[in-house]
Amino acid sequence: MTTLLAFLVAIGLLVTFHELGHYWVAKLSGVKVLRFSIGFGRPLVTWRRGETEWTLCPIPLGGYVRMLDEREGPVDAADLPRAFNNQSVYKRIAIVAAGPIANLVLAVLLYWVVLAQGQELIRPWVGSVTPQSTAAVAGFKSGDRVESVDGKAVDSWQGLRLALLEGLAGADKVTVEVKAENGAAARRVLDVSRLPEEERERVLNGQIGLSPIRVLPVIGGIEPASAAERAGLKVGDKLVAADGQAVKGWEGWVVTVHNSPGREIVLSVERAGKPLKLTVRPDSRRSGDGFVGRIGAAPTPDPAWRKAVSDVRDLSIGQAALAAVSKTWETASTSLKLLGWMVVGNVSWGNISGPLTIASVAGQTAEQGWDAYLEFLALISVSIGILNLLPIPVLDGGHLMYYVAELIKGKPVSERAQLVGQKIGLLLLGALMIFALFNDLSRLFGG
Repeated sequence: MTTLLAFLVAIGLLVTFHELGHYWVAKLSGVKVLRFSIGFGRPLVTWRRGETEWTLCPIPLGGYVRMLDEREGPVDAADLPRAFNNQSVYKRIAIVAAGPIANLVLAVLLYWVVLAQGQELIRPWVGSVTPQSTAAVAGFKSGDRVESVDGKAVDSWQGLRLALLEGLAGADKVTVEVKAENGAAARRVLDVSRLPEEERERVLNGQIGLSPIRVLPVIGGIEPASAAERAGLKVGDKLVAADGQAVKGWEGWVVTVHNSPGREIVLSVERAGKPLKLTVRPDSRRSGDGFVGRIGAAPTPDPAWRKAVSDVRDLSIGQAALAAVSKTWETASTSLKLLGWMVVGNVSWGNISGPLTIASVAGQTAEQGWDAYLEFLALISVSIGILNLLPIPVLDGGHLMYYVAELIKGKPVSERAQLVGQKIGLLLLGALMIFALFNDLSRLFGG
């Protein structure tokens, strides 16, 4: 229920703000607005305010503002000056661009609310490394403090992720300079040139195997009906030994579990200061051509590490506003870079997400708290703004493309050309939506 509610609130807010951008500028330009709709399909609720009909529809995947336009039906002579198609090309550009711009403005406002409470920067310190991952093969170790990527200094975890993705998008190898936890300088080289295609695709999806979170070998959560629950494990249990071998960290425990699908593991734990022996049999889960073990237990984050890796700065209202603008710009430019890398094939199209992933993340961030949820809304708002500015017919960017062509040619693009473009745009948009849904289902059922 939380996931559904969070998703509906997110889509409702983002779509409403986008369409209000079109509506406000249309009204300022003197255009008559006939209908303002949130959602598609047969209206559930309808009311009239002035000359505009406002509707709420059941399919929450968008909305629209319908303006008076001679191309859509006869217009009374008295209303001709208020028809959209009779406005100057500059007014039409302003009306169409207002929707995506409204989404970017909304992102600034949302980031502002979050940043006004303090800005938290995560230092580019490696908290954990996934065993047998690309990062593990490159020699990364927990405690590594990243200083630069291919000679470019990084000062935050987000900067590190972008630098790695940008480096791997343009080459098969990146060099990362670090300081190990003992203070010694070291070099880690991420080389994807010899990786199997499946692993290479995961890397280009950003799944390198690095995390800023350091965890303890202590049970922090247990899934219902899981192998961990059946074995009698409890939240707070400290893992001491597995089959007589000391558990030195959570990563080592994960390797043991992965390598033991369906095989019993004799586990020594410490519960409330007292030793206890349990037997756990990991469930088998398909991975590639084989199977891995899984028990359905989560670790406990290390609070001391979290405090060390986090840099919290108090900001004034003005500083928060400037930081919000900067963060929106950074998010938008990163989105455009990712899109460009996808187009040229340097980054996997598996990065595209659809409504199922958005709903899932909406629910997760809502449960984490308002700050996480508002940041998620800001990110999606930027994504909607950027997506709508793409020069694809049927999107706002497609219409802007026609109007720029009109400015260059000195006359509007023919209706026939626009009709053909609309059909092509619908096909492209439909294919994109199907691909995004496919990615969602792959994540859902493929783990």
